[in-house]
Amino acid sequence: MDKTQILKELQAVMQKLFELSPESITLDAKLYEDLDLDSIDAVDLVVHLQKMINKKINPDDFKSVRTVQDVINVIEKLTN
Repeated sequence: MDKTQILKELQAVMQKLFELSPESITLDAKLYEDLDLDSIDAVDLVVHLQKMINKKINPDDFKSVRTVQDVINVIEKLTN
């Protein structure tokens, strides 16, 4: 998966889970401040991402995630 594909999948998942508009899910959007996600939302997101890539995501890999770009970087690292 390349970054564009990951972004499209991520937008679809976040739109479905959190009722966000795809336009608001940009690379530099901050998960907690801009998209108004909380820690429970983050757990839901990780669960869906694990299903999407068919791999377990280590919680430590996700601790430093702050933006949509950070999420894409973690997914890209796990899928390559």
